[in-house]
Amino acid sequence: MTETSRRTKRAAPLPFVLIVALFFLWGVANNLNDVLIAHFKKLFTLTDLRAGLVQSAFYLGYFCLAIPAALFMRAKGYRAAVLLGLCLYALGALLFWPAASAQSYPFFLTALFVIASGLAFLETSANPLIARLGSPETASRRLNLAQAFNPLGSIAGVVLGSQFILSGVEISPEQMAAMTPDALTSFRAAEAAAVQMPYLVIGVGVLLWALLIRLTPFPAVATDREVEEGVGAGSDFAALLRNRRVLGGVAAQFFYVGAQVGIWSFLIRYSQVAVPGTTEIEAAGYLTLSLVLFMVGRFAGAALMSRLPALLLLAGFAATAGLLCIVAALVGGQVGIGALVLSSFFMSIMYPTIFAESVHGLGPRTKSASALLVMAIVGGAAFPAIMGVVSDASGSMVNAMLVPALCFLVVLLFALRSRRRAA
Repeated sequence: MTETSRRTKRAAPLPFVLIVALFFLWGVANNLNDVLIAHFKKLFTLTDLRAGLVQSAFYLGYFCLAIPAALFMRAKGYRAAVLLGLCLYALGALLFWPAASAQSYPFFLTALFVIASGLAFLETSANPLIARLGSPETASRRLNLAQAFNPLGSIAGVVLGSQFILSGVEISPEQMAAMTPDALTSFRAAEAAAVQMPYLVIGVGVLLWALLIRLTPFPAVATDREVEEGVGAGSDFAALLRNRRVLGGVAAQFFYVGAQVGIWSFLIRYSQVAVPGTTEIEAAGYLTLSLVLFMVGRFAGAALMSRLPALLLLAGFAATAGLLCIVAALVGGQVGIGALVLSSFFMSIMYPTIFAESVHGLGPRTKSASALLVMAIVGGAAFPAIMGVVSDASGSMVNAMLVPALCFLVVLLFALRSRRRAA
């Protein structure tokens, strides 16, 4: 047994719990965005395309900071990257207060970019750390278990947003145009102020969690600096870009995240279009149910992986999710809403399974591969915008659900090809 293996087996439970909790924390931020899209669309009278810029700004933060995060980990270790990520997360959340006071959409987008920059550090560090804390053969199951706490945070984010951000006031652009200047100013000030206290609480809470991690002794696997050649160096990235498994994983992750973010971002909007008269609070309830099914799918997926090969399960889940999106696009109505809600169960295992299969057997290059996979999250910036274009061009958000159906086809191909390669 190597020294690293011995140190991993002696890892204390408290540091593990603290790292797993990070999956919850970034789930809160990720899915508050779905509420923000509906909120900002009303507040700033946005088209679907412009409302989708919430996710574009957010996921560009992942793309821009993923490689810097890997290089930082190379020099400082996993825990230092986690601490920096938490500080950036908190800073972005605290910026919501002045952004709301200024009633500036670009200011809000900037704050979201800062939050996502912090999450890039958290995901780049936490995912490979979980993958390396144990046998490589069980990395997929371990990551699925850890990521099961992510939808708990997602649910908390949606509940927080629907209870404290969404006002429940249903008002059309035409009604806003008919308001007096004073009434419009008062309405927008109240809607903008609704985001201040929730994000202040999040910012302070994240800073307190960073302090707890800083004061807790961590095992060496989380604090060691790996500055030797091949760990985050330029030659490391060059080698990974020639690795078909890694490249396939990056592509699959790009399309999967695009599909997931697109579906959740516009589920509230879809529900109100598919079933006219649905309130934003009722539509947010569908989003909450989606996240509950997503969480159940994570636990169910982890259990099924003890009986079925991970890639076989991934293929089946991707095919089913794609078919459900086609139903949502072609049928619409309450059936379409149900199909989209159910698709979250089948999306559940995709991110951690693609991640674990892509970094399998990479050893010290895991950190650099993790950076490339986190960069692929930029799919969450691209596909909501594409869906917004389809919706605006076709006149219906219902039609836009064909876009994630195509994304799941890419995930299916990755699973089938990876399984064939492993055979």
